Amino acid sequence: MLPIAIHAARALTPFEEISDAVVVVQGSKISAVGQRGMVAVPRGAREIAARGKTIVPGFVDVHIHGAGGHDVMEGTREALEIIVATVARYGTTSLLATTVTASEMQTCRSVAGIARFIFATGLSPVRELGAEILGIHFEGPFISHTRRGVHPAEWIAAPSPALLSRFLEEAQGTGEILTLAPELPGALELIAAARKAGLVVSLGHTDASHEQAQAAIAAGARHATHVFNAMRPFSHRDTGVVGAVLTSPDVSAELIADGVHVDAAAMRMLLDLKTPERVILVSDGTAATGMPDGKHQLGTFEVTVSGGVCRNAEGKLAGSTLTLDRALRNIVALGVPLASALRMVTANPARQLGLGSRKGVLAAGADADLVFLDANLEISGVMTRGAGLS
Repeated sequence: MLPIAIHAARALTPFEEISDAVVVVQGSKISAVGQRGMVAVPRGAREIAARGKTIVPGFVDVHIHGAGGHDVMEGTREALEIIVATVARYGTTSLLATTVTASEMQTCRSVAGIARFIFATGLSPVRELGAEILGIHFEGPFISHTRRGVHPAEWIAAPSPALLSRFLEEAQGTGEILTLAPELPGALELIAAARKAGLVVSLGHTDASHEQAQAAIAAGARHATHVFNAMRPFSHRDTGVVGAVLTSPDVSAELIADGVHVDAAAMRMLLDLKTPERVILVSDGTAATGMPDGKHQLGTFEVTVSGGVCRNAEGKLAGSTLTLDRALRNIVALGVPLASALRMVTANPARQLGLGSRKGVLAAGADADLVFLDANLEISGVMTRGAGLS
């Protein structure tokens, strides 16, 4: 396969801005990034001119349930292929397939199917545009009944290292994040088991007090699932889990920046207190992503989408139709510099997963996951592991 040299107005690595940039891709990897004249273009390379465009790393979504009319809980190759192809069009080049609370049997079946897909696609050369599933985010079942959101109450389970072990056995090493409610009896023991298994532990769907959340952070929790949503509300005398997350520098905070889940003032407060280095933009996308309004599936239940907003039969928010390119534009619209906002969808999530040298960055040796942005930050092209750019 011939190397490709892509010329653009600039590149954001995202830690450095390079004007008159050249990105050289060989196979599925980036081999060089730099300013024109400072990068040796291999002899015989196919040269592409991306005039007026900004090249940025592909986006990494650590919390997404589905897209294109399909949910990751289906666990089939057909469903997952449609999901990864759909989100790639919006710049998401890597993701964690995120489960919802379901029966043990259903969860195991889904997780096993996702793991098979990960291994099968990992062994095949990348030929078409499609995001890479990096692993699995278990959102539940070890969550609070009080703050369950739309998760089915009948399948919520008490913290159980044995049940987690069963899920991880089916995941075959692909488990990455576990969302749990730290106030539940046995939660600290489950955190220890999850950390031993190499999972990032996330506080979410929780009614925890400040003290209970702090105890979980001391035990190793390092992430917080869609902050403000499905959490005990913050107040000046009862700061709860939100207060613990906002004041703990070791904890990264997910944010659904669609303008529906979190008010603009609350987003600004989160960004000011956590700084852009500790915020990770997520879609919490559902099967409705990239689809028209109507009825769609989320896990084992149905949601209704109207005006692009997903709700269940009770009217509760049920995930979103957000894509990370739109989340990026929304954050920039709040006054956040593009480079800082960009890190929230690239380097920050990659770092949380321990993949900071491979994903979320333009650097020699990193995967050739590239997004091309125009002056309005709209997507004008995407490459996933060296594939997809005509």
